[in-house]
Amino acid sequence: MINQAQALRRMVNRSGTSGPRIVAITSGKGGVGKTNVSVNLSLALLEQGFRVLLVDVDLGMANADIVLGISPTYNLTHVLTGTKLVSEILVDGPNGLKVLAGGAGLYEIANLSVPRLDAFAKALDELNEFDFILLDTGAGIHRNVISFALAATEVVVVTTPEPTAITDAYGIIKVILQQSPLTPIHLVVNMAHSPQEAGLAADKLGMVVRQFLDQELRYAGYILYDHHVVSAVSEQRPVLLAYPSSLASRAIRRIGQSLAGTNQGEQVAENGIQRFFNRIHRLLRA
Repeated sequence: MINQAQALRRMVNRSGTSGPRIVAITSGKGGVGKTNVSVNLSLALLEQGFRVLLVDVDLGMANADIVLGISPTYNLTHVLTGTKLVSEILVDGPNGLKVLAGGAGLYEIANLSVPRLDAFAKALDELNEFDFILLDTGAGIHRNVISFALAATEVVVVTTPEPTAITDAYGIIKVILQQSPLTPIHLVVNMAHSPQEAGLAADKLGMVVRQFLDQELRYAGYILYDHHVVSAVSEQRPVLLAYPSSLASRAIRRIGQSLAGTNQGEQVAENGIQRFFNRIHRLLRA
């Protein structure tokens, strides 16, 4: 009998592609809880039976390792210089989560020669064993943030109900959709004080995107403000593990279920990993 995870995996891969879903998690501004969402959403997908890799591609403020309470020794820079293999720099996180520290190494892909890039992409083929690769990007409309978002198969935009956060979220959504109209964008409203407040923020943003960009946002869900998140960060533990029954943890699980139940979009190529890094190379060089 097919269990839920197997059924969901069939849904994830129903387009017939062999690559993982590469999901960029980003925000229009800092301080909206993007990294916490990235880390805990990774763990929520693991709980559903998916194989998940979390890659920290925030080139300025990489701190997913802090939230996870781990200390990676190596990152992609060591792969690009030929001192380490990809398999040697993958770090074991909680509950079987795999973590790849990006650091400045990902940006150096822009300066790789084409033959070296091809060799590097082929070396990453092993990452196709994953069902999901979640990218914790930087915030804002900086070039590298947008490049990672455009190279991914889909994007999760995290905002709070605060007006400035909503405005900045619209800014990054606008840039992404203007350059890649087919990119599926999922919206997560974080640190809301009520479901109604989150819904109003989502409706407002969705209406503006529909009116001015002629596109639809996918509302993945909301996370209520929860003091357990602050406590978990202080303990350097993901809230999903430190306080599994908290409001935040339950909300993140619902978002994980929502994300897992959606199609991966039209942009997935036959080899997701090679496609991703080749697109990064082109976008950063442009």
